[in-house]
Order: sequence, then C-alpha cells, then structure tokens
Amino acid sequence: MKDASPAKPYALHLGVIALLFALSFVLPDYHHGLLARIMVLAVFAMGYNMLFGYVGLLSLGHAMFFSAGLYGAGLAVIHLGWSVPAAFAAGILCGAALSLVIGVLALRTSGVAFMIVTMMFAQVFYLVILYFASWTGGDQGMVVPQPARVLGFGATSLDLTNPTVRYMSALALFSTVLLVTLAVVRSRYGRVLVAIRENEERTKMLGYDTFSNKLAAVVISGTICAASGAAYALLFGYVGSSFASVQYSILPLLWVLLGGAATTLGPMIGTLFMYYIVDITSGYTSAYLLIVGIALILLVLFFPKGILGTIRQRWLGWLP
Repeated sequence: MKDASPAKPYALHLGVIALLFALSFVLPDYHHGLLARIMVLAVFAMGYNMLFGYVGLLSLGHAMFFSAGLYGAGLAVIHLGWSVPAAFAAGILCGAALSLVIGVLALRTSGVAFMIVTMMFAQVFYLVILYFASWTGGDQGMVVPQPARVLGFGATSLDLTNPTVRYMSALALFSTVLLVTLAVVRSRYGRVLVAIRENEERTKMLGYDTFSNKLAAVVISGTICAASGAAYALLFGYVGSSFASVQYSILPLLWVLLGGAATTLGPMIGTLFMYYIVDITSGYTSAYLLIVGIALILLVLFFPKGILGTIRQRWLGWLP
C-alpha cells in the first residue's frame, strides 16, 4: 500500500545529500574526485529525466544543451575574462535560450520525429563548434586556466581546483537541482506533465495547453543540463567538442534507464552504477565492455524499470 506522507520523500532526499556530504570526509582521493564528477554528470541526467521520464519525449539532442552551458561558461572565462559566477550564469542563460528556440521548433513534431529533429539540431551544434575552431578549440578543446577558476577575492576566495572545494561545489549544485526537481514533479505542474505523457489528447480535453507545458519542460530540462555543463567547465577545467557529440546525448538516456525513468534519484543511481562498473572492470581486463554489457543485460532482466523504478513498483510505492 502506498504511503501518501509528504515528509518521506523529502527526508529521503535530505538523507542522500547528508550521506554525500559525509562521504567527502572519508573517501580516498581518487573516489573523492570521481564522485564529484559523477554528481555533476548526474545533474545532466536529471535534466534529461525531466523531459524523458516525466513528459515521455525521447531526445537525442541533450548534449547540445550540456555543451551550451559548457562552452558558454568556458568561453566567457577564456576569451572574455569573466568571473566564475558570471561565467556560470552565462552558461545557464545560453542553455536556457537555446532550449527555448529548439523547443519551439522541435515540439512541432512528436515521437520518432522529435528524436530525429533533436539529433539533427545537436549535430548542427557540434559542427558549428568544429567550424569556429579558433574560438572553441575544435577537436582538441581548450583548458580553462587555473587562475581563472577562483570564486571570490582575497582571503575569502575559493579555489575550484582544490579537491574539497570542487566536491562541495558539485554537491551544492546536485543538492539544489535534486530538491528543485523533487518540488517540480510533486507540484501540480509535474502532475500535468505526467498526464501529458500518459494521454496527451485527454489532457487537452481537460483544458490544458499541452504545447506550453511541454515547452516549459524542454526549457527546464535544457537549463538543468546547461548548469551541469557550466559546472563541468569551471570545476574540471576543460571544454571539448566530444561533449557535443551524439554519444553524449545517449549517455544520459542510458543513465536514466538504468536508475529508473521518472524517479528523482534514479539518474544519480544510474550514473553512479555506470561509472563504477566501467571503472572497476576496466582495471581487470581490456574486454571490460563485454562484462559491462552482460551486467546491463542482467540488470534489464531483473530490474526492467531501472533500479529505483523497479524498487518503487515492487516494494516502496511512495518513492517519487
């Protein structure tokens, strides 16, 4: 029987945040850095989940939004000399503006056509990055200078290259997006998105403007992905065209499916699982992709709705 208590989901999410905070004091250096990267990329997956999991729109263009934030922040620091907060804001605004334009155009389609259109826009964005190589670094990308990755001035400044500062910054971004996502999906608007996913025509009959609601979801999704990209550029100091490739649109889809689509913590679990299974198996054999493939097949067989999705279906129906 489902527990309708509104306190349980928030307590769970705050507990996860507290656990990640505590881990920063006990993890070895390698895992400390890896988990910081996973949290930033989990935000990317959470942005993707907002559109795919809750609206049911399969996109192959989200690498474009991630890269808009990545290059928006990176180029603002490298070429314009902007501060970290200004560059981070620039990356988010680039992603929000791009997602609004792409949403207006791509939402004229649906289903497979939507997937193809978003992939085409992403490929165009990728080629633009390669064409303006003098500004973007092309295939080689660019390194964000270490002196520019400092937040604040003087004695109160925070160096984002410091492992502890980087971890806490990644945790702050992850926590903020996680709680905002939880609030959105549990709101009236979140229920409208689920209604659109289940039956768009019936939702229209109830008087809802499905186009506007889906457009808002695209913008929210793209903005979250851009925030992840901007944070990646500033925390890890690299911007590159590989992040704009179609492969980087498939990765968040895989992470979301593994963790559980339409679950708030699923993207984090999926990203964590994929990163560590690749990391562990690659340390033992060069054929690690074979082992990863077998593990994924077993996961699909025993957890058909993803790890958290299946747990919610079978045991914990109150999970958001």
